[in-house]
Amino acid sequence: MSYRVRDDSGYAVVELTGEVDLSCSPEARSAILSCLKDTRNVLVDLSRVTYIDSSGVASLVEGYQTAKKKKLKFGLVGVSGAALNVLKLARLDKVFPIHDTVAARVKADG
Repeated sequence: MSYRVRDDSGYAVVELTGEVDLSCSPEARSAILSCLKDTRNVLVDLSRVTYIDSSGVASLVEGYQTAKKKKLKFGLVGVSGAALNVLKLARLDKVFPIHDTVAARVKADG
């Protein structure tokens, strides 16, 4: 897995690429929580994720819960088919705000 963080439309966008599994999910978790620590709204771009396991999903859940406590916005964008299948299996596709693009999320924010 690799990641990068970029700013887009008032969000810190954490772009994850590759396999998000037990060996690298702590790095993903750290990137997400670091943005939230800086009191930034966060979107996690999963468009280039080829695989995500329960530890990766747990990192997303922790980010979501942390954002909620801090009254920050959090969501997922561009969720790949592989990642969406896992989220649906855990019924988290109903929990996370999911949009196709950052622009779609910004538009939904109104």
